[in-house]
Amino acid sequence: MIRSASFELPPLSAYIHIPWCVRKCPYCDFNSHAAGPKLPEEAYVDALLADLDADLVHVHGRPLTSIFFGGGTPSLFSARALGRLLEGVERRVAFASNIEITLEANPGTFEQDKFAAYRQLGINRLSIGIQSFQDAKLKALGRIHGQDEAVRAAEMARRAGFDNFNLDLMHGLPDQSVADAMADLEQAIALAPTHISWYQLTMEPNTVFWSQPPELPEDDTLWDIQEAGQARLAEMGYRQYETSAYAQPGRQARHNLNYWTFGDFLGIGAGAHAKLSAPDGQIIRTWKTRLPKDYLDSAKHFQAGERVLMPAELPFEFMMNALRLVEGVSSEQYPQRTGQPLESLSGALEALRGKGLLEKDSTRLAPTSRGQLFLNDVLQHFLSD
Repeated sequence: MIRSASFELPPLSAYIHIPWCVRKCPYCDFNSHAAGPKLPEEAYVDALLADLDADLVHVHGRPLTSIFFGGGTPSLFSARALGRLLEGVERRVAFASNIEITLEANPGTFEQDKFAAYRQLGINRLSIGIQSFQDAKLKALGRIHGQDEAVRAAEMARRAGFDNFNLDLMHGLPDQSVADAMADLEQAIALAPTHISWYQLTMEPNTVFWSQPPELPEDDTLWDIQEAGQARLAEMGYRQYETSAYAQPGRQARHNLNYWTFGDFLGIGAGAHAKLSAPDGQIIRTWKTRLPKDYLDSAKHFQAGERVLMPAELPFEFMMNALRLVEGVSSEQYPQRTGQPLESLSGALEALRGKGLLEKDSTRLAPTSRGQLFLNDVLQHFLSD
């Protein structure tokens, strides 16, 4: 593939998947597995570094601008294991001077005890999976922590030196009223995180909730929750910058922003996905073997598959990410990240602006407030025939 003159290699991040949880939640469709009595920390770190070695061909001299430890529950791993992993990663790929390193953590006391040690490793951002502050709702979601642990986790994060942390919060929970949802949101705001991920519970295939769905609020209630919550978050200084992400000024998740702006990311670990560009303009998506036992089997390959993105796919692939951002992206980023001229989209862009679904500013590719509500309809304009 020959790239256009405007193509540039995008920034590079890394996603590291740790697939074990204490218990699988009934709504979760992530690649997570119940942990046994002893986690294979050492063997898994060895595998992660070997996996990274195989992917170094995709780095092309770029430093890592961010690392995100996802799962599963990465905070089940000891600080010693994560420290060895981070040292190994940095020996292989340079870290940007202002690198953001995020670790997903659960509010359980067991994980809280490690927060200070994680901070000393250079992990500088936590994402704490609260979901709700109400014991009855937590029980319905299959969570193993309670309200007190949820509140204490945020306090412990700050005490451990994290001045940048996210709280994950769900709404649209079983039997949830507007008042219930707003009480959760008020408690989250009171804990003063720099970032709140606030998203609606959805029923995903291959989950317990899919086969045994709970009673969820009516659509009118869901809409009222969404409107009231967005207004309150804005009032308290949390600006919505992505479909379900709200941040204090300057505290947007840089790892997420790289993803939504069609940046590159390495993906290592069981079931991890990656999006990677080459200097000649070729863009691929890769994915790793899902089952931990297979990932740890030295006789098997880490990579389960790879797909080259064809030129006709790039408009949809780019817009599917960029238009989730409330402010969209600079129009220049489309040719820079895809190697295709922006003029190739002129018909679709003109039609969407005419319908009031995209902002008329030609220097940006950004959805209108109406376009955000009908994003799936917007994206249909960028599908290849």
